[in-house]
Amino acid sequence: MARTQGRGKGAVAGLVANAFGRLGRAGGMVFLLAGLALSGWGAYEGAYAAGWAGTHGTLTVNQCEVSYPNNASRSSRKNRRPIRCEGTFVSDDGDSTDVHAGVQVRQRYATGTELAVQQTDAPSTATSADGDYTQGGTDRAWRFLGAFFGGWVLTGLGVFCLATGYAPFGQSRISYDDAWDAAGRGATRPVLIGMLGVGVLGAGVSFLVSYFV
Repeated sequence: MARTQGRGKGAVAGLVANAFGRLGRAGGMVFLLAGLALSGWGAYEGAYAAGWAGTHGTLTVNQCEVSYPNNASRSSRKNRRPIRCEGTFVSDDGDSTDVHAGVQVRQRYATGTELAVQQTDAPSTATSADGDYTQGGTDRAWRFLGAFFGGWVLTGLGVFCLATGYAPFGQSRISYDDAWDAAGRGATRPVLIGMLGVGVLGAGVSFLVSYFV
């Protein structure tokens, strides 16, 4: 009877250990996907903010309005003010004009203010209002670059958890010391150190520079 109970406890412990091992790799996949998404978003938005992608031009403001989603909570209404400025966009080369242009900004601007923007998508027709624009600026470009490097940190953690089965939250089947030792037997540890180092340094420098440009 005692042996049967012991075997039962061992089986349960094995199931729990396997579950936490899968949890570690599942957590690693979450980190990996989140890191790739953050880096991709930072690179995409940063390219437009820096003027490397899209069509650069000037949007002359006609009006700025504050609009909230219908389901926005009272706290989000207080802490976030999505402001959309509409007006006429003219590209620097004069080849593109959109009298129905609009861009999301952080503050209201007076009528007649000229905003430097990037046209990410041109309107489908001359009279349609479906063009897409983003506000340019060196400071915003550096912040998006910081987000790009921040994604490297999450991606590196994801690679580490996927390779070792270490669960970054809750109880882990594999201890951190064992996972770190296992990572050192292959390329996992150098990849982790490299991605964390580049990510932390790149994000820190980018966000710091953004406050001085």
